[in-house]
Amino acid sequence: MGTVAKALSLLDHFSRNRPEIGLSELARLAGLNKATAYRLLSELQQGGFVEQTGTGREYRLGPAVLRLASLRETAVPLRDMAAQALQSLSDATHETAHLSLLQGDRLSMLSYAYSPRHGTRVTMEDAQILAFHATSSGLAVLAFSPPEMIGRILSAPLEKRTEETLTDPAAIRAVLDGVRRTGIAESVGGFEKDVHSHAVPLFDAQARVIGAMAVAAPVARMTPDLTALIRRELWRHATGLTRALGGFPPDGFTAQEAAE
Repeated sequence: MGTVAKALSLLDHFSRNRPEIGLSELARLAGLNKATAYRLLSELQQGGFVEQTGTGREYRLGPAVLRLASLRETAVPLRDMAAQALQSLSDATHETAHLSLLQGDRLSMLSYAYSPRHGTRVTMEDAQILAFHATSSGLAVLAFSPPEMIGRILSAPLEKRTEETLTDPAAIRAVLDGVRRTGIAESVGGFEKDVHSHAVPLFDAQARVIGAMAVAAPVARMTPDLTALIRRELWRHATGLTRALGGFPPDGFTAQEAAE
């Protein structure tokens, strides 16, 4: 990883639940020594990507991040389009719907929608990084990624988040083969023990995978009828969003295959 990429990767550790992070903690999270972390943060601070605040001089995201996000949304109002599609999907399935985007070798949460029907539901976190091997969204994206990216992801250490998390590269590749055949990825307890999720990849104008739309529900509520409903509505909404964004699915990616 180059210096620029390493510096920008520090931004991934900020979230709604962790908006401010001290130098020592950020170094620990990034697996860096304090001197290296400080040097990278100083460069980010000069560019306005982070700023220091409070008596403890903790770091938080700076104004440059907001400016770039605003420019991106002006050019491609993806968040607005995603929010509408996710709310429709959540209303149709009565479960949590969410959308993630591929950013290099990271899959980041963009938006989500909750259903008011159930008191117990799967909750999401803004800007959350999703594990490729442990989530339905990650599997959906990885299945349609270039072979070299698949190799990079599966050759890196794979965290065993639960007893159900697959960490054997050969087993994961077998799962990816199934995702390519059906167009839908599924994960039961891979990321969180009591969560059952489904995901469908999203594509750009060159039929390259750019992210995934998913529905997550408590394992205890996932009946065969709910599974069928989620798969049907998820396919309809995800392929509709791909078209709305001007994208095209790869050859052979059909609703008939996904419905099997």
